[in-house]
Amino acid sequence: MAENCFHPSIEGAQHGAKSLAQFLAYAKKSGAEGAQPSNFMLQNEKGGFKSAKEIKDTFAKAKLSLDGVSAHCPIWVHTTAWTGSPTVRPFVPADVGKKSPAEIEKWAEDYVLRLLDLCAELGVKIVPMFWGVAFGWEVATGYPWGFWAGGDYDLIKEGQERFVKKTAKIRAHANKLGIYLAHEIHPGTGAMCADDFNMLVQICDGDKCLAVNADPSHCWEGESWETRFLKVASRIYACHVKNFVIRPSLPLRMMEPGWQKRAMQFVDIGSGDLNMTRYVELLIHTGFPQRYCQVMGRKTAPLVVEAESAYRDLDATSANGIQYVRDHLCFPLAAGSFEDGMGA
Repeated sequence: MAENCFHPSIEGAQHGAKSLAQFLAYAKKSGAEGAQPSNFMLQNEKGGFKSAKEIKDTFAKAKLSLDGVSAHCPIWVHTTAWTGSPTVRPFVPADVGKKSPAEIEKWAEDYVLRLLDLCAELGVKIVPMFWGVAFGWEVATGYPWGFWAGGDYDLIKEGQERFVKKTAKIRAHANKLGIYLAHEIHPGTGAMCADDFNMLVQICDGDKCLAVNADPSHCWEGESWETRFLKVASRIYACHVKNFVIRPSLPLRMMEPGWQKRAMQFVDIGSGDLNMTRYVELLIHTGFPQRYCQVMGRKTAPLVVEAESAYRDLDATSANGIQYVRDHLCFPLAAGSFEDGMGA
C-alpha cells in the first residue's frame, strides 16, 4: 500500500485563550495528530517558560506530536521595535511595552534566544515565524512609488544592513542549535514575496537557518502561491494550510479594521478561492515533507491548519479545517507514474 507522508496538525497562535493542555485537548478532539503551539502557550506564570519535561508530558498525555513552535510574534517584535510602532505592544508584557524601542528590541532578542534553547531541548528543529519590518514602514507598504532612495538616503540598502546586523545573534544561535527559522512570506514583514526572501538569503551569505514557512493564503496581490513557492522551493521547511476569498470590486488596501468589510478574507479551508489539493501537491513537488521528516526525525510531516473566519466561530472553523485536511489532503503518494502499468 502507498504511504502517506502527511498528518493533520494545528497552529496555536489563534487559540491563545486556551492553556497548552486545553489547546491540545481541543486539537485531539478535533482530529489532529499533532500540534504547533505558540510561544505564549509554553510560558509559565512567572514570565519564563515551562520546563521541557512538562511540555513533553503534556503532549504525551494528549497523544499528539509536537510539530513545531509558532514564534511569529516575538521575532516580529524584535525586528520591528526599532520603528517605535505601538503594534508590538500586544505581544510583550505591559511593563516592557512602556520601554524605549532599543530596550524592547533587547528584551525580544533575549526572549527569542531563550525560546530557541527550549525548542532545542524539546527536539524542535523547525520554528515557523516571520521577520519584522526591518526595512521600515515606507518600504513595507509595497507602494509602487520612487521615493525609497534620495540624495542622502537609500531605504533598501539601509534595510539590508539593518536586517543583517539586527538578526545576526539570533541567526547564529539558531545555527548553533541546528534550528531552521521558517519565515512566513507575508505582507508587512521582512520579506513580502519570494524575491524579497531570496534577497535576505543573499545579504546573509546564504545563511542555512533562513527557511520558509509556506502559506498560500498570503498570496493575494499578484504573486501566485505556485510562483512564490517554486522560487524558494529548497528553503521550505514548514507549512500552514489556510484559505481565503477575494471579494470583487473592493480595494485590497483600505483603512478598514473590520474583517467582514475587507476585500480579502480568510475562510474555511474547503470553501475559499484556493485549491488546497493543488497546494499540497506543490509542497510534495518542492520536497517539503522529505525535508521536514529528515530534520525532525519523523515519519510524516504536518499539514498545519490555520483556519480563520470573520463569520464562523474560531474553534468550529479550526476543527472543520483539521477534518478537511485529514479527509482530503493526507492522501497516499504515488509510487510512480500512472503510465507505468499501461499496456502491461
